Amino acid sequence: MTSAEPKPTILFVCVHNAGRSQMAAGFLRELGADRVEVRSAGSEPAHQLNPTAAEAMAEVGIDITDQHPKILTPDTVKTSDVVITMGCGDACPIFPGKRYEDWELDDPAGQGIETVRAIRDDIRARIEALLNSLEDAS
Repeated sequence: MTSAEPKPTILFVCVHNAGRSQMAAGFLRELGADRVEVRSAGSEPAHQLNPTAAEAMAEVGIDITDQHPKILTPDTVKTSDVVITMGCGDACPIFPGKRYEDWELDDPAGQGIETVRAIRDDIRARIEALLNSLEDAS
């Protein structure tokens, strides 16, 4: 991808936008650097970030504590290039010409740190594969 090309916009969507989608966004911001624009949202956003998800991310040197759950809007989907859903079912609107992926991931809500670490590591591997696919497509 050259600097003249527009950066792809990646949107991560889960129900509460407090765990999975926030961890994915944190990894993509870190690993994608300035090559992508990162967004996350939820169909029913929680009031706060999942503290165990934030703790698990801090263990790998990524601080997501400055993030907060945001509501999913049709415009957010419409203006994104890639939409990755994580257990939000049919709540995400579909627009032609977008790349959609559904990542089946356990919900970290109410889980202990060991379980959340496994979810975090799964998300990291998926983010690395996503970045490789974006580079291959450019």
